[in-house]
Amino acid sequence: MKADLQRYLKAGRDAILWKLEGLSEYDIRRPMTPTGTNLLGLVKHLAAMEAGYFGDTFGRPFPGQDELPDGDADRNADMWATADESREHIIGLYHRACAHADATIEALDLDALGRVEWWPEGRDEVTLHRILVHMIAETHRHAGQADIVRETIDGAVGMQNGNDNMPTDDQRYWADYRERLEDTAQQFR
Repeated sequence: MKADLQRYLKAGRDAILWKLEGLSEYDIRRPMTPTGTNLLGLVKHLAAMEAGYFGDTFGRPFPGQDELPDGDADRNADMWATADESREHIIGLYHRACAHADATIEALDLDALGRVEWWPEGRDEVTLHRILVHMIAETHRHAGQADIVRETIDGAVGMQNGNDNMPTDDQRYWADYRERLEDTAQQFR
């Protein structure tokens, strides 16, 4: 069961990183929604989540904790990269946080207990199994956001490089399909 959970977590991790491939520094940083969602920020956020949930929660502090925003940082500091934080740094931080998380997963049983200090009392005691499920959901949620952001930037879609999981790449089909959806939606204006 643990291997299955790790495989799903890894698939989400791979998807989120693939969304940055081939894009300029501007495109990976630019805010694409009214709330500022951006690709590199999603990776930075997930690095912090991996480090926190699989680190402090189980008494295994992440060695790069000083590279992550702390409680004194500006709100949403984990959701964007500063000008001083390079793509390579953020991606490297994410890889290190994931490796630390994987070491925790390997070292502990699924029923190992931990405590999420930022969760409300009464819900803060967790098992490794619960945190794995939580991080799978968290990672795939953000990978979905990244998929939409990337499609908005340059039209690239899909689950992974070389497997977009789309029924066709025929642009005429997609234009007609979108028009059909728009025509249907217009009936409800």
